[in-house]
Amino acid sequence: MKSVILSNVLALAVVVSTTAGLVEKTFAAEPDKQFFQSVEGKWVGPGEIVAGKYKGTKFTCSFTGSTPDGKIGMSLDGGCRVGMFTQQMSATIQRKGREGYKGSFMGGAAGAGLDIVGGNVVNANKVVFTINRNQLRGVMQALVPNDNSMTVTIAVRVDRQLVPVIGMKLKRVDTLEVGSIAPN
Repeated sequence: MKSVILSNVLALAVVVSTTAGLVEKTFAAEPDKQFFQSVEGKWVGPGEIVAGKYKGTKFTCSFTGSTPDGKIGMSLDGGCRVGMFTQQMSATIQRKGREGYKGSFMGGAAGAGLDIVGGNVVNANKVVFTINRNQLRGVMQALVPNDNSMTVTIAVRVDRQLVPVIGMKLKRVDTLEVGSIAPN
């Protein structure tokens, strides 16, 4: 009788601990999903190079944010205009299991851009990703303080300090209201 009770209690303990682990992972991923879903839609706004050779250069950007089906991550696609010249820009980030977040900015280090080699979602409003290209190390941070604005900052490491080099202040221009129910 004791063995029957013990085996039932052990089975119940395994089910409870497994369920608790799944619930914990689900709740842990929730701020990540919330952040990436908040980026969906169309965004426009000004930016500026705030350090380096092209310091003071101002530009205007237009992006479309999307999330991949069934995965945790995002894509921002569009371009930035300086005068009459437009530079296509894109960033793609996805959670790759235990490896964390991976992706690329402007085609990655193999192209004209940077590799996204790690990072995390700080909360439902902020992410910080580690970026690399050869000897260049830095971070890309995105902050969505409300449903209609987003700031993106790219900073590089110079002599053990992070120095902001690019900043953008974007506003939502589509009619998508995050968390709303679509009309019939």
